[in-house]
Amino acid sequence: METKRKPIPMVEDFCGFEGYDASSLMSETLKLRKIITKRGTLEILIPLCCTTKPVRYKEFKQALKGISSKTLATRLKELEKSGILERLSYNEIPPRVEYKLTSKGQELVKSIIDLLQWMKKWSRS
Repeated sequence: METKRKPIPMVEDFCGFEGYDASSLMSETLKLRKIITKRGTLEILIPLCCTTKPVRYKEFKQALKGISSKTLATRLKELEKSGILERLSYNEIPPRVEYKLTSKGQELVKSIIDLLQWMKKWSRS
């Protein structure tokens, strides 16, 4: 006796990415991972998403215990180069350097907050 199997639903039936090329999405995922999964990067963005004011290097250093000055400086430079942060340098003694999110960075932080809210919602189950 032969049983009928239900067809396996196609990805397009339940995924909001219909029409996207999977290899293209994987390439974009790699770019995203290079930006936000390096040690300390998300932690750098958190103080920036909690205020509209620029954040000083010293404030990052205090908030990010366990991250070396070298790692912090490297991550800040990478985020600036990626167009996520803007570095504001003042010609003062002692030198004052502040960082603020660009519009690109604000969009990234909004997405991270949405992801954190999703995680918080579903981690209860």
